[in-house]
Amino acid sequence: MNNEGYGLIYNILERKNFVSRKAPRIKGATYRGSRLEQIIAANIDLSLIVQSADFPKFNNRTLDRYIVSAHACKIDFIILINKIDLVDEEFLNYWVNLYKKIGYKVYPVSAKDGVGFDELKEIIKGNVNLVWGPSGVGKSSIINFLFPSVNLKVGEVSNYTSKGKHTTVTSQLLEFENDTYLIDTPGIREIEPFGVSKIDLGHYFDEFKEFIPDCKFNTCTHNHEPGCAVIKAFEEGKISEERYYSYLNILATIEEDVFI
Repeated sequence: MNNEGYGLIYNILERKNFVSRKAPRIKGATYRGSRLEQIIAANIDLSLIVQSADFPKFNNRTLDRYIVSAHACKIDFIILINKIDLVDEEFLNYWVNLYKKIGYKVYPVSAKDGVGFDELKEIIKGNVNLVWGPSGVGKSSIINFLFPSVNLKVGEVSNYTSKGKHTTVTSQLLEFENDTYLIDTPGIREIEPFGVSKIDLGHYFDEFKEFIPDCKFNTCTHNHEPGCAVIKAFEEGKISEERYYSYLNILATIEEDVFI
């Protein structure tokens, strides 16, 4: 801090990693290619991708976008399904088992009654943990339950839209005991992975990986090409319908053509 009360930057250290997304679209702007990159947080040991079981409704397509972003940024992650007190066991087990079968680590929790938090506390110990997900899924409530002294402001979910309202407006690093840190982030309503091409996208869907080498074309996008081993695996039930159509949804939004 100098005499005028301004901070000074003397050195910029290298990041070991960071997680980012495409910057949100600017109203009225013309795009002729990929949008700019917006960095969410850096130097992360573990990403906690939060999705709610209900209110707002569980959205596997949004969850898959966060997973692709974590893969693309080479960030270790786990999936937290919060508000499990709002859904029945059959619904919850369906989604938990779908993602666990792929090989992802999924933890059902309830910030209302503390279910699943003993294990979660052990997982995050000694790490810099990024907590991110859409608005309204309970990120701040999860942090408050883990560390009550923080007392973050908790928002509401609109009864009209069933979507969350922003309460956290900027990312902040919170320090706790035993060198444990949590990065609280604003709710993100639009998540588009940055720097992912149509050819690369399939490599960020783990269940595709064993089939990709058998595709007829090494530039296969697993959408329409003849001799596609991923499409064949999907048709044979080896890849779930939910994940394959989620893949196609992301594929359709990837822009190949420069911001002007």
